[in-house]
Amino acid sequence: MTITRRGFLARTSVGKGEKRIPLSQISAIQWKRPGPLVNGFIQFTVPGGVEARSSFGSQTASASRDENSVTFDKKRIPEFEALREAVEDAIAALRQPAPQGQAPAPLSLADELTKLGALLRDGLLTQEEFDAQKARLLAG
Repeated sequence: MTITRRGFLARTSVGKGEKRIPLSQISAIQWKRPGPLVNGFIQFTVPGGVEARSSFGSQTASASRDENSVTFDKKRIPEFEALREAVEDAIAALRQPAPQGQAPAPLSLADELTKLGALLRDGLLTQEEFDAQKARLLAG
C-alpha cells in the first residue's frame, strides 16, 4: 500500500513524500467516518509503530499528524470504504492457510539463492557446497 502526500497541507503535517507499507505488515485498520464538522480518517497499524491514544474530540487532528493515516471528507467516503474493504480482503487472503493437500508455492530462484547465501554467511554451508547448489539452481 502506498500513501502519497503532496502540497502545502502535507508539508505542514507529516511532510511531503511517499510511504509504502507492505500489506503483510498491516496488523489493524482504524476507521472513523467523517461527521458534519470533522473529516474522517483511515489509519493503518504496523508492528513497531508508535501509537498514542487520542483524547476525546481530537482523533482526526491526531490522525492528520500520523504518517500511517489519511484523512478524508464526506465526498470521498465511497472511495475510502472501498480501500478499507480491499485492504482487509488482501490481508485476510495473505493470512489464509494453504488448503490441505496442496503444496506451498515454490520459491523463486532469487528466494532460493538468498537462502543459500544466508546459509553460507552463517557458516552452515561451505563455499564449495554453496557453489554446487548455486550451479544446480542456475542450470535448472
